[in-house]
Amino acid sequence: MMSTLSQTKELFRNADAVCFDVDSTVIKEEGIDELAKFCGVGDAVTEMTRKAMGGSVTFKTALTERLSIIRCSREQVNKLITDHPPQLTPGIRELVERLHERHIKVFLISGGFRCIVEHVATQLNIPLDHIYANRLKFYFNGEYAGFDETQPTAESGGKGKVISMLKEQYGLKTVVMIGDGATDLEACPPASAFIGFGGNVVRQQVKERSSWYVTSFRELIKELEKI
Repeated sequence: MMSTLSQTKELFRNADAVCFDVDSTVIKEEGIDELAKFCGVGDAVTEMTRKAMGGSVTFKTALTERLSIIRCSREQVNKLITDHPPQLTPGIRELVERLHERHIKVFLISGGFRCIVEHVATQLNIPLDHIYANRLKFYFNGEYAGFDETQPTAESGGKGKVISMLKEQYGLKTVVMIGDGATDLEACPPASAFIGFGGNVVRQQVKERSSWYVTSFRELIKELEKI
């Protein structure tokens, strides 16, 4: 059953942990689209991302197809992070600081790539063991060798699996998921509440199905100030 707006706000204020999606939520862009552009196959991959986020194909299928077009080398990934580091969404740094001040654990759960997400986590002082994301695989010569299909985030429903695992591992009762896409929305339940984020891109089905939908992290910071 979906929480009401006031219930969602209360769960957020009293959360044991807050889990954020990364692409188009914590950062302004979709990491896989940026990687595709950098490797010269941007248009083909952007269209597939749109389908994946809209929920019209399974996440794993979309990820496999997009990566088979990109076929990025380790060197290209490293160069992307150096030359075009991910752009943080305004307000996220302050929001994470406020959550940490209140001893609320912060996790990043992403269908994107760990190498990019680690860079983001470091900027936000989020421990690297609080990251759940997909791992790219490379051959010894640095060429693309696929991705680790055993990671829960490689599957549709994977974010929910991670949240169930976190609840058990850390003994968390109230866990809030924040994100822009279909894969974030479907993580609630097991998440106690979901907050839709439309500050970078608005996905209509997510907006319609969120009891609390925000377009700026300032709205969440303001809510924490009520404590």
